[in-house]
This record gives sequence, structure tokens and C-alpha cells, in this order.
Amino acid sequence: MKYLKTEKMKKITVLALIMALAMTLFTGCGSQEDQTAAAEGYIDVAAAEDMLIEEEAIALSEAPAALTQQMLLAEASGTAVKKTDKVWIDYSNTKDGYVMVKYLNPNSKKLKVQVKGPVTTYTYNLTPTKWETFPLSDGNGNYQVLVLENVEGTKYALKSSVGFTVQLTDQFAPFVRPNQYVDHAAAVNTVAKAKELCADADTPLKKVEKVYKYVVTELTYDKAKAQNVQSGYLPVLDTVLQEKKGICFDYAALMTGMLRSQNVPCKLVVGYAGNAYHAWISVYVEGQGWIEGVVYFDGTSWQRMDPTFASSGKQSESIMKYIGDGSNYSAKYFY
Repeated sequence: MKYLKTEKMKKITVLALIMALAMTLFTGCGSQEDQTAAAEGYIDVAAAEDMLIEEEAIALSEAPAALTQQMLLAEASGTAVKKTDKVWIDYSNTKDGYVMVKYLNPNSKKLKVQVKGPVTTYTYNLTPTKWETFPLSDGNGNYQVLVLENVEGTKYALKSSVGFTVQLTDQFAPFVRPNQYVDHAAAVNTVAKAKELCADADTPLKKVEKVYKYVVTELTYDKAKAQNVQSGYLPVLDTVLQEKKGICFDYAALMTGMLRSQNVPCKLVVGYAGNAYHAWISVYVEGQGWIEGVVYFDGTSWQRMDPTFASSGKQSESIMKYIGDGSNYSAKYFY
């Protein structure tokens, strides 16, 4: 089924009016400094100076502003590892779109991991004593992975780094496995629910439709959580599923985890909807490629895959039209 661009052009004037109405529904959650930067060579740890790192904003917005048989997982294979007495960086599986990091000892200081790709720098929190998985979201090219320890305030000291060149097995490799933002490997109930929902779905689009309808009808937006959530928050998928509520980060992560567990490549996208910092998803469909910001939804038309807005907006006509207008969205990061 094809997206009818001509129909969209006919509705530009109407959409402009609807967008003005929909913007009154926004609840913004602040902006952050753009962390996009080109990777330039590899860092000499001994010569590196302390770095200043701001905390990542959390996507809160309430309303607008390749299939295989086995679930794919990440593993620290140990064939290519940068080791120090404190940090291990396993880059054995870069062709599969991820790198893993482990800080060996308990640590009371904040730890960060930066993944610098050919275009974008991604900054993550790191929990000591366990392996964490990070996607290589920029695709093919040169990367650096840096592990940093907090000195004071926003100042961080570099503890270890490694550089490598990535040649992915395919374009969606970074978006089929669990990672720190979408950890369905630790979400038994989420994986089981996705299997139940998709039991009679014989195509990737049917799986997307089943999961999407479940999320937008069963979950409600958690306003109290949005007001109190702290920097560094990561969704726990089984908790979101059990409580059936959350912020947009929860909605998008839950749906991404469900689809990836069903081997449907899926991007968790963070960026702006209008002026609101927000999260949504894009999916990959075999034979059609990446459906960037639109998804088969009602059997007759293409709509943007934005589970939060569709749910909190009660799928009203004005909200759905706003969702369908890609000009309202600006992506920054892909997880």
C-alpha cells in the first residue's frame, strides 16, 4: 500500500490550521544542547583533557508539539576487547551494530559512555559491574567509544577509549537487538505479550499493527511521572507493561522492544515534535525498506508511528492528522 503524497498536498492548508490547534495540547519538557559532532581520529587517553558533559534531557511529551525465527541478542564475544584494570570495551560485534562496555569495580561516581559515530555523538550513563550494550546508530564508518568518570559537576575524566571502523552486515543491524535504551532481553513478560499479540500475524506490517493498537489503547500517559522523572531515567519494559502507563519514552521503548523481539527492525527515535522533546518509532519492512516516520495503521492509509500522541490524544482526527504530517517532527537520535 502506498502513501498518497498527492492527498497530503491537498490537505496542507487544513493541516496548518489543525497544527495550530494541536499545539495547544503540548507539554514541553525542555531542550538540550545538540551533541552532534563529527568523529575526528582516535583519542590518546594519556593526553586527553577533562571533558564537560551535560545530562541528557528526557523525552516526556504527552501530546503534539528482515525477519528471522529467533530473537536476536547481544553478547560480549571477547574476540576484540580493549582492557584496562577498570574498563573493558568489547567491540567484537560491530558488524552486527553494537558495542558493549563493562566497568569492572563498584563505583560511587557517575560514569558515562560516549559513542562517537561518523555524524553523531551519543552520550549514555554507565552502571558499574555489568555489561551494557550500545548501538552503532550512525551505520558504516569510523567510531570511537569513550568511558568517562565524573570529576565534579559536569566535568568528566577519560578512563579508556577505543577506535574502530564499522562495516555493518545490513542497514538495520543496530536496530534489531536489545540495548541500554530498549532492553527487551530483560523483559520476559514484554516478550511474551508481543508473542501473544503477534500469534496470528503473518507479515511484519501485521505485527506492527497488532503491537501499535495494543500500546495506544492500553497505555495512558503518566503526568505525575513526567513532572518528577530524573535525568538518566531508562524504561523498564516489564514495569511499563504491568503499570500500563508512562511517558513518551516508555511508550516508544515498549513498542520498540516488542517489535524487535518479533524480529521486526525498529528505531526508537528521539527528537522534537514542534517544540516538545519527544520519542516515537520508525520500522523496517522487508521489501519496502525503512518507513521513516510513517507506518501502516488502519488498513487504508499510512500514518506516523507515534504511540504517545495517538494514545493521549485519544486518536482524535486532529491529533492523527498532526501525527501524519512529518513536517512537525525533527529527529535527533536513533536508538
